[in-house]
Parts: sequence; C-alpha cells; structure tokens
Amino acid sequence: MRLILSALLLTVPALLPATGADKPKPVAMFDGKTFDGWEGDTAKTWKIEDGVIIGGSLDAVVPRNEFLCTKKTYGDFELRVTFKLLGEKNKNAGVQFRTKRVPNHHEVSGYQADAGQGYWGALYDESRRNKVLAKPDPKVLEALVKDDDWNEYVIRCEGPRIKLTLNGTVTVDYTEEDATVERSGIIGLQIHGGAKAKVFYKDITIEELPAKK
Repeated sequence: MRLILSALLLTVPALLPATGADKPKPVAMFDGKTFDGWEGDTAKTWKIEDGVIIGGSLDAVVPRNEFLCTKKTYGDFELRVTFKLLGEKNKNAGVQFRTKRVPNHHEVSGYQADAGQGYWGALYDESRRNKVLAKPDPKVLEALVKDDDWNEYVIRCEGPRIKLTLNGTVTVDYTEEDATVERSGIIGLQIHGGAKAKVFYKDITIEELPAKK
C-alpha cells in the first residue's frame, strides 16, 4: 500500500495546472542596441538612439509607408509596445501583426493597431481590405490619447479574436469572421508616408500563447 501511495504522490505534480512560475513570460523583441531579428530600411528610415527605435523625419516629408518587421512569424500572442508620435497634424503610424511583406514592394499586408489623427485605437486592415475593421468611440479617446507623448498598445490575438488596449483601455474587441484570413505572420512597426512625422518605439515584448481554434 505504501508503495502505491508513493507512486501516486509522484504523479500528482504532473497532473496539477501550471503555476505562475511555469507559465510563459513576456520576451523582449528588441535588445535596445541592434536590429537583430528585424529587417527594413535601416539605411534611411529606421535608426536606434538611446535604446529606442526611431522612424521618419520632422525635417522632410516621409515619402512612403515604411515598415520595420520581425524576421519571425507569430500566431497567438500578447504584444506590448510603447510608442510616441510627433509631427504634422496628419501624422500616422501603427503596429502591424499577423502580417506579411508584399513581394517586390515596400508595403505589407495584414492587421494594424493604428495611431494618428482619426485612427487612434483602431484596427485597420493594411493593403488587404484597406479599411478600418473596428474602432472606438471618439469620446473614449478624448481623455485617453497622450499627444506628443508616450502611449502603450497591448495587442492580444487568440484564434479569430483580436483585442487592442490603448493606455489601459480596451478600444477594440474584434472577432474575424473570414476563415480565409491568416492567423499568423510577422510583426511590423510603421511610419506612415505623406507627412513630416517621427515615431519612437520602445519596450517591445511578446508572450506567445497556445494556439486557439
């Protein structure tokens, strides 16, 4: 009997749910010094200063959309990005996810957590359906957006569901109904063309989640 009880006790830990210490932890995606793991126009558009990724210019109009993208693809995850957007009134930027590069082109195709006048907190479909898929009430944004200051996006993807949280407030809770839309892809940091604008990205972390149907 003692032998049986001992064997059962040895198997109990394997049956118990994972504790906080066992769960996956957020991983830094940017080392603060190099573009390791990223690709894009690092000759003209993107640079690193004081541990921050910077894109665009306040001295000249950004000629076109540019994206600094991960070399790795991700499916279900929770991504955190702190960012600041400066420039003219029509400045714009955003964070791409479940995205892919358009072959032989500077554009990408996929979801974007948008940032900029009229687009803060919105989910945009870049170079695919080319429209806003979901957006918050403008009244919610009035006291939420920090103009010319640091803001934080939390982007959570689980199966068809996408949740955007801007500065601690959920702005989009969207479920993709089109089963043909891919649920994995690269992550990209955007500076939008057409304005004198500069964007800063830092504290970029990701926690990969078990895939959901």
